[in-house]
Amino acid sequence: EVQLVESGGGLVQPGGSLRLSCAASGFTFRLSPMFWVRQVAGKEFEWISTINSAGATYYADSVKGRFTISRDNAKSTVYLQLNSLQSEDTAMYYCSNVFFTARWQPTSQGTQVTVSS
Repeated sequence: EVQLVESGGGLVQPGGSLRLSCAASGFTFRLSPMFWVRQVAGKEFEWISTINSAGATYYADSVKGRFTISRDNAKSTVYLQLNSLQSEDTAMYYCSNVFFTARWQPTSQGTQVTVSS
């Protein structure tokens, strides 16, 4: 059974930073691309980043240059470093091992990031 457990969210001031973690189990993590997706309350899910099994990374324009995705295959964990946070980054953040499509739905509880002064 695939399990994804996100952590690291919280309340941060504009311009601040957070590091999100996602501990994965139930599949061959090192062979799987991993994704971060977020949802602003009342809005659609938004893909924000991908890291493939080779370590190549991809970002949505909205976070490029501010967020960094990484992975530790030994720990079966994917990370998302969030820098220069803005109020628009306030959202629930989810990790996934499923390619993001218009029909994507979370299978984990997510971690809430709130950017506010």
